[in-house]
Amino acid sequence: MALNFADLFEHAADAFGGRAAVACGDRQVTYAELEERTNRLAHHLAGLGIGPGDHVGLYARNSIGALETLIAACKLRAPAVNINYRYVENELHYMFADSDLAALVYDRGLGRLVQAAAAKAAPGLRGLVEIDDGSDAPANPRATPYETALAAASPERDFPPRSHDDVYIIYTGGTTGYPKGVMWRHEDIWRTLGGGIDFITGEPLPDEWAQSRKGLETGEFVKLCAAPLIHGNAQVAALAGLFAGETIVLLAAFDACEIWRAIAKHRVNVLVIIGDAMARPLVEAYLAGGFDASSLVAVSSSAALFSPAVKDACAQALPDVVITEAIGSTETGFAGISFVSAGEPHLGGPTVMAGPDVIVLGDDGGAAGPGQVGRLARGGHVPLGYYKDPARTAAMFAEVNGKRYAVPGDMARVEDDGTLTLLGRGNTCVNTGGEKVFPEEVEGALKSHPDVFDSLVIGVPDALLGQRVAALVQLRPGAAADFGALQEHVRRQLAGYKVPRSIWLVDAIRRTVSGKADYGWAREYAASHPPDLDRVSGAHSSSTSSR
Repeated sequence: MALNFADLFEHAADAFGGRAAVACGDRQVTYAELEERTNRLAHHLAGLGIGPGDHVGLYARNSIGALETLIAACKLRAPAVNINYRYVENELHYMFADSDLAALVYDRGLGRLVQAAAAKAAPGLRGLVEIDDGSDAPANPRATPYETALAAASPERDFPPRSHDDVYIIYTGGTTGYPKGVMWRHEDIWRTLGGGIDFITGEPLPDEWAQSRKGLETGEFVKLCAAPLIHGNAQVAALAGLFAGETIVLLAAFDACEIWRAIAKHRVNVLVIIGDAMARPLVEAYLAGGFDASSLVAVSSSAALFSPAVKDACAQALPDVVITEAIGSTETGFAGISFVSAGEPHLGGPTVMAGPDVIVLGDDGGAAGPGQVGRLARGGHVPLGYYKDPARTAAMFAEVNGKRYAVPGDMARVEDDGTLTLLGRGNTCVNTGGEKVFPEEVEGALKSHPDVFDSLVIGVPDALLGQRVAALVQLRPGAAADFGALQEHVRRQLAGYKVPRSIWLVDAIRRTVSGKADYGWAREYAASHPPDLDRVSGAHSSSTSSR
């Protein structure tokens, strides 16, 4: 079977030539147009000397050109490298050097940073392609304008055969450290993230034509991917949708009101989001009124905390919409799914039906049983490892009964009925007086307070406890913080040792562009600012404070 992303897309392009493929802003292309444009871009890149195994960087906001870059790279058997458009010069230097870029497609507005980083950190760079993003930044004379590159290149699909063993790379910044390139075989990532299984039943699709056949049966289906394409969530959701003949709707930047307008304009059926960072502003904008969501049948969240309070709000606001929450990571792919309903019990994290080959590893290295907590692991279709990092690669895998499992560090508990409750990353866990506290559980409790818009929970040094639970809290505009009431609110939901003892009020919680928690920033902020509440020393600015 041809289980390569480029082949899977070409099957759909042949089946749905006149159907709308991608819409972004005021532009839209059909499948036939997308096929021709991606062929042209691939031929331009090939003219630069790009071939199998070479790395093509994508440093851009969402656009039709950005999605075309992902497909064109696959056509050449060249892994695309996702680069966060929020990175500043030092971060960009790291990415350019670590990923060994051979070509780069980027937004014109980012050109100044590109020129500085390319000169210092990308000696193997063979060419630049510059997308017109509408900015007033000057064009880079060393780059080829995107549309010029396409106009001069061949539209033909005349590429050599590809392989299911070709490598697909997703760089993940995670929540705590430098980005790491996770390498997958195309077949493996298709079977875990790209639609190669039924996510509800876990059954594998029978062949390479299954998705395009489904698209013929279901008709035109419209999916809006709210996250940037530099995030794996949006990449695989968009590509899997294209394999099935869906229309993919993108926005250049996340804006809750604009997303609801796009849903109405394009009659969107499925909305793909990343946890609270997107769900909370979306549901609050919707409740403010004036938006038509009658076409929406499903909302899918993954990749970040989707707290009980926000899930309840979404379920109540959209009672006729199926809302799902999936767990997993760039290192495991899909690991489980649950259906969200208002008022469901909360067990400390999302509780899901486990995906194929997903287990929890106990302290003895074997599969954990009911009631036990351990490390989430996935076998079967797993990644090859981290790019240029054999030590981290070796640490990511474990063998159980002769079978290899990817174990990225997520902690989970096995429930009595066999479902799994995801608790959080082990490297963000707070060890306070011998008790383990997972930040996501406390963050969810804090965010259920009506005056709290967002929060991050970390551990800070404590002479008696080793670490104490601490929180950075972003209040709603005009809200007054009553620290005692806030702590009591958490205490009513969680054990006393999980209640934050130190609290910092911040104007805004910093998250990654995809909505993931930035715990590194939280620790730096806490280390450089006195807390507004500190139960250990007994000193705080006041019992109430406006923010």
